Amino acid sequence: MAFMLRRRIILGAITAVALLPAAAAEAEEPVNVYSYRQPGLIEPLLKSFSDQTGIKVNLIFAEKGLIERMVQEGANSPADVLLTADVGRLVEAQTKGLSQPVKDETIVKNIPPIFADPQGHWYGLTMRARVAYVSKHRVKQDSISYEELADPKWKGKICIRPGQHPYNLGLISAMIARQGEAKTKQWLTGLKANLAVKPSGNDRSQAKSVYAGECDVAIANTYYMGKMLTNTEEPEQQDWAKAVRILFPSSPKMGTHVNISGMLLAKNAPHAENGMKLMRFLAGPEAQRLYAEGNFEYPVNPAVNPSEIVQAWGSFTPDSLPIAEIAKHERRASELVDEVGFDN
Repeated sequence: MAFMLRRRIILGAITAVALLPAAAAEAEEPVNVYSYRQPGLIEPLLKSFSDQTGIKVNLIFAEKGLIERMVQEGANSPADVLLTADVGRLVEAQTKGLSQPVKDETIVKNIPPIFADPQGHWYGLTMRARVAYVSKHRVKQDSISYEELADPKWKGKICIRPGQHPYNLGLISAMIARQGEAKTKQWLTGLKANLAVKPSGNDRSQAKSVYAGECDVAIANTYYMGKMLTNTEEPEQQDWAKAVRILFPSSPKMGTHVNISGMLLAKNAPHAENGMKLMRFLAGPEAQRLYAEGNFEYPVNPAVNPSEIVQAWGSFTPDSLPIAEIAKHERRASELVDEVGFDN
């Protein structure tokens, strides 16, 4: 009774969507998915999974708080699979004992080890690059490095969202892993000195600032370019996107930093086998294509190509450091942001 009451509270507090497969699914146990990713993005994938397997998917979405909810639910949690939009939440869930290791031949074959936890507690699904959106009219160079962002030549010309945002913490963590704490702190101080305005807003608003002439270089994720270019509800965003071009930062010491969306099998999954089936499906070519195209991201499965829109931005070499190694430095990255007063 207590469990049923708790479940009603859960479903009342966040968005819950049941994706119903064919009638044959009535005899099957479901799979319960907790997702930080928007329902509109992943529902086509889950529907395809249900159509092919006859397994009903119960989708529970929230922009925040799902990990905390799983902690509170404990052994009674109904979650089978957790989907996240960044590696930070995957690592957080693992650290809090909410995941279980998965060593599945199909998943391992489709997901390169650089995008997975070494013990199999989580796996990447798609990746996005942290790049420079530069003004088409005011920036003439065709290459850039992350290190160069601290060069005084960019003083008053860079826009970025708050340093404490997970996207920026991921980049700073990569800098720590590559350069060490002392050099990263020096770099972060130099980057702060080059900012045109106080860090604020989201990645799209950085492109808007370049369009408005407030800065020449914006740091943003690749997939926002696709979202702006195809935004018909707010067509002004198309103008923001057309005012910039993407440069993929790289240097001899560091390739282009990428972050991942990902998945894990919940430690207390009541339908673990169905959770495994869903994870295998999400790692496969069909789901990788749908997932990446739906959000203008890059498939982590090397057998699947990005969409034509994404390919048009050019090619890049992802930084070769494993995502799990980078994620270890996120707490220190957050401390450095505060130490240099980056968001002040």
